[in-house]
Amino acid sequence: MESDTCRLTTPVMGNATGMQVTRVLDTVPFTRLDDYNDNGGFAGLRAAKQVEPAIIVETISDSGLRGRGGAGFPTGTKWQTVIDQRVGPDQAITVVVNAAEGEPGSYKDRAILAANPYRVIEGALIAAHAVGADQIVIAVKESFTSTIDTLVRAISEIEAAGLDDGVRIRLAHGPKQYLFGEESAMLEVLEGRPPFPRVTPPYRHGAESSPADSEGVDWVMENPVLINNVETMANVAGIVANGPAWFREVGTIESPGTVVCTVTGRTSTHGVGEFAMGTPLAEVIETLGEGPMDERRIIGAISGVANAVVPATKFTTPLTHEDMRAAGTGLGAAGFIVLDDQTDLVATAASAARFLAVESCGQCEPCKSDGLAVAVTLGGVTAPLEADARSTVDGHLRTIADGARCSLAQQHQTVVTSLLDFAADHEPVADGVTVEFLPIASLDGGQAVLDTEEARRNPDWSLDQPDSGAWPAARLSTMANSES
Repeated sequence: MESDTCRLTTPVMGNATGMQVTRVLDTVPFTRLDDYNDNGGFAGLRAAKQVEPAIIVETISDSGLRGRGGAGFPTGTKWQTVIDQRVGPDQAITVVVNAAEGEPGSYKDRAILAANPYRVIEGALIAAHAVGADQIVIAVKESFTSTIDTLVRAISEIEAAGLDDGVRIRLAHGPKQYLFGEESAMLEVLEGRPPFPRVTPPYRHGAESSPADSEGVDWVMENPVLINNVETMANVAGIVANGPAWFREVGTIESPGTVVCTVTGRTSTHGVGEFAMGTPLAEVIETLGEGPMDERRIIGAISGVANAVVPATKFTTPLTHEDMRAAGTGLGAAGFIVLDDQTDLVATAASAARFLAVESCGQCEPCKSDGLAVAVTLGGVTAPLEADARSTVDGHLRTIADGARCSLAQQHQTVVTSLLDFAADHEPVADGVTVEFLPIASLDGGQAVLDTEEARRNPDWSLDQPDSGAWPAARLSTMANSES
């Protein structure tokens, strides 16, 4: 059961790159459309309708908005590329809002939607106007029950008020798998298939399907498709209403605007907050985490299961894409899992390895086989890691990404290597604590509640039953064929 309860902290004034702000994460939730409208809601959509679509795209490009889903790709460039791919005026375009938040350590998209779903939908409607889309699909995990309820209510209000402007707005409920959040896998799910990534060019068109593939699915998408993350869409309305210069009033030249961060792990409290890009990581962890647990000492943090560990000695690093990259890591979804001096870093690496190995779909043989081998080798091991075990792990990590069609295998390489290298630089602790890499189910009372059901998932993606030994790509395909 998912909860919308989370700790949203009060904005604090400060310097342009060192403060907590409120732009997309409202501290007082909007639960009625009228309240949002009374506070300037839909001003961005009204402004968008007064200009040519090309002006909207130019405005987004000039703002410097970059995707907030993890990759940080320029949003305006993505929109323009989708427009350029349209082969004729009659060809339908679909806007997809990626609300399938499954990165361990991240809760920011659900917090944004809980606080104000109208802003996200307004951003999607502006995007639809800009690229010429006739439908919006909000893709959310079926387990996010309270988020779904919030979106159903908001969509109904917007449609009743006539603010949808004839654009069809749909909700699509997807599986709990981590890969559902990957763009090509998400399109597969939207067309009635399992979340298996596809090898495609950048800004892929709709899933390659036939009517038979999509039986029972009433939104088979034509080319092309624009997919943006919840937080990215939440920024759009403010930019269009207030202009690019307003957006750039906070942040840095290369990474303007704000970023919504989640802090969990070995801190006194957990929470979600919005900060100006360029805010030092230390300030974010201190503001949301309120110091270490049990008077321990924080030694590092890691952004989900996609980036290398940031040692505490580098906590002065500003939260920008370029600065985090220069520090040897990445900003990702800004969901920081904090490690302290009581953390068993090898066991923690084993937790990350198991999560990624299980979540691998098995289409790419090295990703699944090497991933499982890494997880098995590290399973049950505590620091220090023996040289033979480390050599075995390194051998599998060298080949795990061979032929990979998505980034999961590369993440496995990066995260496990980084945690084991970090462990080698620290003295092992007796009776150390394992920091678990699992999705967040809710944030209640200032503490993250992890989705422990995912810890019981088998490598074949089954739950609470014996593993079949078949990898998901083979098992689910066989099941689909037998049912057809």
